[in-house]
Amino acid sequence: MKDKRVYILGLSFFYHDAAAVLLMDGVPVAMAEEERFSRKKHDFGYPTHAISFVLSKAGIDAEALDYVVFYEKPFVKFERVLKTLVATCPQTPRVFTDAMKNWFGDKLWIRSIIASGLRVDASRVLFSEHHLSHAASAFLCSPFDEAAILTVDGVGEWATTAIAVGRGSKISILKEIHFPHSLGLFYSAFTAFLGFEVNEGEYKVMGMAPYGEPRYADKVRELVTFHQDGSFQLDLSYFDFHRSRDRSFSRKFVDRFGPPRDPGSNFFTRSSGWPEYFGERPDDWEERAAEQERYADIAASAQCVAEEMVAALARAAHRVTGLDRLCYAGGVALNSAANGKMAGNSPFREVFIQPAAGDAGGALGAALAAHHALVPSAKRNFVLTNAYYGEEYSEDATKKFLDKEKVTYRHVTDEDDLIALVAELLVAGKVVGWFQGRFEWGPRALGARSILADPRPAKMKDTVNVKIKFREPYRPFAPSVLAEDAKAFFELPDAAGSIPGRFMLYVVKVREAKRSAIAAVTHVDGTTRPQLVFRETNERYWKLIKEFKEVTGIPMLLNTSFNLKGEPIVNTPEEAYHTFMRSGLDVLVMGNYVVTKRAT
Repeated sequence: MKDKRVYILGLSFFYHDAAAVLLMDGVPVAMAEEERFSRKKHDFGYPTHAISFVLSKAGIDAEALDYVVFYEKPFVKFERVLKTLVATCPQTPRVFTDAMKNWFGDKLWIRSIIASGLRVDASRVLFSEHHLSHAASAFLCSPFDEAAILTVDGVGEWATTAIAVGRGSKISILKEIHFPHSLGLFYSAFTAFLGFEVNEGEYKVMGMAPYGEPRYADKVRELVTFHQDGSFQLDLSYFDFHRSRDRSFSRKFVDRFGPPRDPGSNFFTRSSGWPEYFGERPDDWEERAAEQERYADIAASAQCVAEEMVAALARAAHRVTGLDRLCYAGGVALNSAANGKMAGNSPFREVFIQPAAGDAGGALGAALAAHHALVPSAKRNFVLTNAYYGEEYSEDATKKFLDKEKVTYRHVTDEDDLIALVAELLVAGKVVGWFQGRFEWGPRALGARSILADPRPAKMKDTVNVKIKFREPYRPFAPSVLAEDAKAFFELPDAAGSIPGRFMLYVVKVREAKRSAIAAVTHVDGTTRPQLVFRETNERYWKLIKEFKEVTGIPMLLNTSFNLKGEPIVNTPEEAYHTFMRSGLDVLVMGNYVVTKRAT
């Protein structure tokens, strides 16, 4: 093994966000979620396309793989599912029957599915524990030689939360909280109650929460018993996720918080007024606004309690390990509002969060954990400082597509001229589809597959939300900011460091004196979720923001993901162009090719 490259393929699938990661000698070659290729949002199926991509990026076939590692242990998970369902029978016969069909249909046979899919010997297919995969995805990508590790999500095999310690290349799990006591599932119950899709709409709850006040926080706290060691227990009488496939909250939950929000209802408040893009204002709009304000208050209350739980767990991780650096992963680590509060008030000197913190990132962690366990001489030799590990397309491929479609374009070969042109368009109020290089690992657009706009005028928020993204008008937008200028505009927690800030993983306060200057990226509560852009990791994007600053004095751009509502972020030039044509985007920039839809 010492005389050859060591290739390890990490996989996650069948639950959330299927993904594939290829390591060469312990360093990622390529990482991608299946949804980017299949075009199915949160695709959880076997990641055929993602596997093909990561292998092709290394120029190998599956035969060259030393190991393939799945991100959790199916038989241990099946034990938990079986015991949970047996405990609730005979009240849930349909749930039991459906689950058994599901598990005996495919989920128990992961080794044979992988072995036959890749045509590799089954002995090369290995399994990692779910929360170990999360822990490794953060610690083994971090710049820390030793750190406390916190992982929080819905549920893995049995664990929903874990505290671990990482030293060198070794990770030891110290404490766990087990199903059904889960912060992730607690938050998902409120997501469903507020009319959003579970495992998709949690970030919408975060967006709604600042429109309300945590008036119901005490009521929410009564759903949870907090312990002095930072652990917690849910009052399961308020929840149904442990006994139903369709419901996450119980009748008792409804009795406490009132009827669930209609998923089809428009969200607005009396302070925001009736948005004109909703159409003609009804006579009872104030009554409707008051109803929506109640739901905003419930969202604010759930977010408040979730933040308290994360903070308590972080303090517990500090006490247990005695270390002043933290690595954090799991689906709950994508709650950027909680992250900002935790980093700003935690006892940790530095915090690292991996950009694909959810199940997709488990594929990375499983591969890294296996590499360091199976290659005794392996040394940690990389830090995840950027997210650009996806597919890319050459100038020739882009030109070939544009010519085939008979698209009129401008080819700007000089980069400085291209940057100046795009900055001029942005200053003029145009909204730009920005398609450059390798697409991002994780759910955030970070300047490779982004929609860009001027962050200054408040009306730009509505323009992008309604005319281009076709999404809910209360959803906030984030800025991409030059790293060297970030502290002048934002109250960044010292513990954040420079790396998680690159991945849009913290909600922070906009400095009060700056809020009116960047109204489009300042949320209703005076916060935002910035991406810190460094020249060394994305020079072209950095240059564009720098040029915008030279013209306007503002060192940032409004940045949102290059997709329409309900669709994955674009991957190919074809997807970028068709998204451009189906939306209100003014300009499309793919590499050095500039396409305009109207006179600019």
